[in-house]
Amino acid sequence: MMKHKEIQAKVQAYQGNDKLLLGLFLAVITFGLFAQTILCIATTIRTDLGIDVNASNIAVSAAALFSGIFIVVIGGLGDKFGRLKMTKIGLLLSILGSLIISVSPKETATFLIIGRIIQGFSTACILPNALAVIKAYYEGAARQRAVSIYSIGSWGGAALSSLFGGLLASTLGWRWIYWLSIVVAIGSLVLISGVPESKNPASGEKRRFDLAGMITFMIGMLSINLVISQGGRLGWLSPLTLSLTAAAVITFVIFFKIEKHAENRFINFDLFRNNIYKGAALSNFLVNGAAGTLVVALSLVQLGAGMTALQAGYLTIGYPVAILIAIKVGEKFLQRFGARRPMVLGCAIACIGILLTSLTFIMTNQYIVVSTIGFAFFGFGLGLYATPSADAALSSIAVEEAGSASGIYRMASALGSAFGISISAAIFTGLSMQQITFVEGFFMGRTDNISIRYAAIIALLFNLFMVMAAIISIVSTIPAVPSALVGKREMKG
Repeated sequence: MMKHKEIQAKVQAYQGNDKLLLGLFLAVITFGLFAQTILCIATTIRTDLGIDVNASNIAVSAAALFSGIFIVVIGGLGDKFGRLKMTKIGLLLSILGSLIISVSPKETATFLIIGRIIQGFSTACILPNALAVIKAYYEGAARQRAVSIYSIGSWGGAALSSLFGGLLASTLGWRWIYWLSIVVAIGSLVLISGVPESKNPASGEKRRFDLAGMITFMIGMLSINLVISQGGRLGWLSPLTLSLTAAAVITFVIFFKIEKHAENRFINFDLFRNNIYKGAALSNFLVNGAAGTLVVALSLVQLGAGMTALQAGYLTIGYPVAILIAIKVGEKFLQRFGARRPMVLGCAIACIGILLTSLTFIMTNQYIVVSTIGFAFFGFGLGLYATPSADAALSSIAVEEAGSASGIYRMASALGSAFGISISAAIFTGLSMQQITFVEGFFMGRTDNISIRYAAIIALLFNLFMVMAAIISIVSTIPAVPSALVGKREMKG
């Protein structure tokens, strides 16, 4: 007990430290900025390596999928063994994954896919534990500022990734993205070294790890992801696709039964009894489900209009600027109005942005202007949503549950992104390969790319649906009062 009190005293002495915050920021952008560049440069990598589109789609979604599978359990391990320790392990995995991708040989997707899977494990270590460290080391306005910095690294980094990735891929070459990621990860390791560890006190109880829950969850997630990403190629009614669908349903049923009775559950469903946390996590899943917007729109202009990765990246120039500005605006709105209002407003603005990018029936020059404005709206909406959502999730749970709760919150983000990208890519790829003739009069300009443009509309409208569903979930769960008032009411209750 004394040892734990000494650790807590050291943690309190380190609270608000900007060196630690910078180290966490660099850790987060190894995912947000560097790993996410593949959303923009997937076509460039695929062409350079000489691999097919299905292998490329698997590589794109692999990191989000594997981080989503393991992020909860690794967040829980951070509570037990040390949140900073798990962050450091994540940084080492980031270095390894980036190294493997950077030396990928031609004519094979194996290195690319393995590297992306390792990046997924890295993300599962870094994102929940960095957020849990913020919960432990920062309080009040300092915590909201730290969450904003975290959001800039994750949401802002992802916003910059398209332009950043396109610029490097078109100049130095796409492999340099991953070499620079290694440098940033090393810098993060240096900055957070020597910081006192943050973890829960030892309870003295030996609790069994929920291995059965994790395995069934993993099988179910892999099965459903393969159905979504490969169903079009395999055939939606083929024996393999139907078998994978059945495997997903059966394993998820088994998973929920295991979790209902497990002593040390893989996912603590009790957290979802808290409406604020439930709303933040669910809306986070749905909002991140719109990640396919970037993949579809940028693939459209490269495949349908012959743009390079860099030229496509220029369309998103307003996206990072808007998201970085909006993150700070969202922080101020949170302090004044509580979480609900900026979360709903952010989603509504993001919907306008997605709708603008879906106007693929206009002329190319017109679409360049409209989609550039659309990406700016999309970025501003996401930025406005980011900090209030993360703060609502953090402020509604106890510090002892910070790692596992942050893990579930980030799992919602990772799985939402994985499913959003996979479904969007599947819709776009599947429809673009068909001969579309019934809408020819609706499209202006060229007629040889109508199938691609039509496929993009349908895929982008799916992303619009995800964000609209997020608005419904927020209104249904997040109270329309400032979080401080909610906290007072809960204390009185």
